[in-house]
Parts: sequence; C-alpha cells; structure tokens
Amino acid sequence: MPAKWLLKSDPDHYSLADLQREGQTVWDGVLSNFALKHLANARPNDLALIYHTGREKSVMGIAEITRGPYPDPRQNDRRFLVVDIKFCKALPRPVTLAEIKQEASLRESELVRLPRLSVMPVSEDQWKTLMMLAGR
Repeated sequence: MPAKWLLKSDPDHYSLADLQREGQTVWDGVLSNFALKHLANARPNDLALIYHTGREKSVMGIAEITRGPYPDPRQNDRRFLVVDIKFCKALPRPVTLAEIKQEASLRESELVRLPRLSVMPVSEDQWKTLMMLAGR
C-alpha cells in the first residue's frame, strides 16, 4: 500500500491551484533535516496531502508522488532532496487546522505536535479521518 504524506506550502509562493494548472512540479524548498528525513522515504505512487500555510492553514487537496527523492539540482549540497508530484484532486472542501485540532483522533498527528515541519507522514487512519472531514 502506498505511503501517505502531508506537504506544506505557502499559497502565496505555490498553491494547490498552481499545481492543478501546471499538472506536475518538482517539490523543492525543504530545508529542515527532520522534514528531509521524511522526504527521503517518499516513493512513486505515494499520495500527499497539500496543506496551505499562512492565513489559510488548511489541507486543500491531493497529489501523487511520481518520482522518488533525488538531490535538488539547484543546490550544491546533495542532502537537499526534491520529489516530483502531480495533481490528483482538490478536496470537496478544505480541512482547517482548527478542525484538525478539534478531532480527537488527529490531536497526536505531527501536524498538531510539530506545526513547523514541512513534510510529514500521515497514517492510514489519519488519512481516512481527514477525507471524512473534507467530505462534510
């Protein structure tokens, strides 16, 4: 079964709408060692939630990882990784961080516990709960 991830982006820099318009992109800009460790475990066919930071603070949609981690060609340091992703779909409605914090089964998620982390795993149960919230 493919792994599931959450990828954070400032929508003023790159949004789900940008990904939808372009169809695919290189997911770059990950600098945190802990986030890079997670990104290093991403594989093709894994799914990723796209989360908007800033004012929105919401899970917005789903992407698929199409190419696993490789060194960022724009960096001179091989430890900085990127992955290629493609747009899958926008959620029926965004799931806000406030809603996530209110959901008992999500209170221990890395999104709540480590709010500055830009790449994080999402368990199957967390994914199902987020999809249920998005469908409300």
